[in-house]
Amino acid sequence: MIGTKHSMSMLSKLRPRLHAGLGVRAMSSGNNDISLQRMRNIGISAHIDSGKTTLTERILYYTGRISAIHEVKGKDGVGATMDSMELERQRGITIQSAATYTIWKDHNVNIIDTPGHVDFTIEVERSLRVLDGAVLVLCAVGGVQSQSMTVDRQMKRYGVPCLAFVNKLDRMGGDAFKVLSQLRSKLQHHAALVQFPMGKESDFHGIVDILNDRAIYFDGNFGVDVRYDEVPSEHRTQRADLHHELVEHLVNADDIIGEMFLEEKTPSDADVKAAIRRATLARKFTPVYVGSALKNKGVQPLLDGVIGGHNLGIVEKRESRQFNNHLASFQITFPTRLRSITLLSTRLKQALVRMAKKS
Repeated sequence: MIGTKHSMSMLSKLRPRLHAGLGVRAMSSGNNDISLQRMRNIGISAHIDSGKTTLTERILYYTGRISAIHEVKGKDGVGATMDSMELERQRGITIQSAATYTIWKDHNVNIIDTPGHVDFTIEVERSLRVLDGAVLVLCAVGGVQSQSMTVDRQMKRYGVPCLAFVNKLDRMGGDAFKVLSQLRSKLQHHAALVQFPMGKESDFHGIVDILNDRAIYFDGNFGVDVRYDEVPSEHRTQRADLHHELVEHLVNADDIIGEMFLEEKTPSDADVKAAIRRATLARKFTPVYVGSALKNKGVQPLLDGVIGGHNLGIVEKRESRQFNNHLASFQITFPTRLRSITLLSTRLKQALVRMAKKS
């Protein structure tokens, strides 16, 4: 990935060619440039079929990077933007990591969409070396699954802070609270909801923002218009209970909030947000967002949490990282013109051969 200080040293030899040939955003001295402190490298990681590519497609659409939404498996004859390989479009899975960039609220967000299948876990390994943070996507029905655990171990190995996004809440059996419980029991995360859904399954129609005490609705075509309103009366008690639970978990993860608790002080909303940010960057806490990428709900607040909306800013630009001495490369993907540089591992090639034989 290009555009951050720690990746510049790795890609210095390839940099001129990439900027010229692939359209990667270059920094100049103009007043409209985005500084390094406003750049984020994030990864979308999860178990297979948790909705990573669909989530990335919505992010690109809401940020204006693409003008139309296309689904995985190429049902409309086009396929998702990040699935450029024909085999990916046919199977509806991500085989190789794909990278792109977008702009959200004056921040340059470089996104790497990683595979979820165990056969391609080396692609996730390569991606994590250049990330500032990651979004751990969890299926609201399947919850924490085998590859979710693998991805979590990889994030720990490279010290990558993450937030969780409970996806597919529109599906039958989708339960954000069940997934939250599994995050705590199976992955041993200090995790708490910063949002919770209004309605279940097909009745899922919005989310409650616990931190800012408001309801969020997604109107218009593809949920483009985000509407904020008061929390409905039937959800106010639940919101208060979950806010108390959030603070309790932060007491165990952040020293400043812990001291306030011992002194019997009530933390303000700003204190809670600052504690979430500190604890998440230190990998001591995992904030949990909710939504349904396919039904266009919850994506914009997730982006706000990543880059710093509402004073949160869970992902921070990191100035120094430890890297191995070989280059991690990704496919650089754009909506109108696709070019790529790819270094496929032997394992990936073998997997492609197996899949081709099966078909």
